[in-house]
Amino acid sequence: MDSVPRTARSVAEVESFVTMLTTACEDDAVYQRLERLLSMPDAKRKAVVRAWVNDLLIEQGPGDFTQAIACLLDDRVAEKAYEAIAKCRRGAG
Repeated sequence: MDSVPRTARSVAEVESFVTMLTTACEDDAVYQRLERLLSMPDAKRKAVVRAWVNDLLIEQGPGDFTQAIACLLDDRVAEKAYEAIAKCRRGAG
């Protein structure tokens, strides 16, 4: 019933996920969007991610990007992603 694609066996298999985090470290707009998303309470983050992924599926957006966003449904992945972008931003200052 849930139309959101499941994450790959491992986030490490979703190359675009790493690219997304790297881009967030280099691009302020991407950082701001991810930071807002990842700082939400888990339930709200999941609802936003599901809506975003569904929009991407309807718009036939890039499959690799859709998979990268879908990875953020996992609480532990989202927490680590938040730590990663925060760390790269602290290092950039």
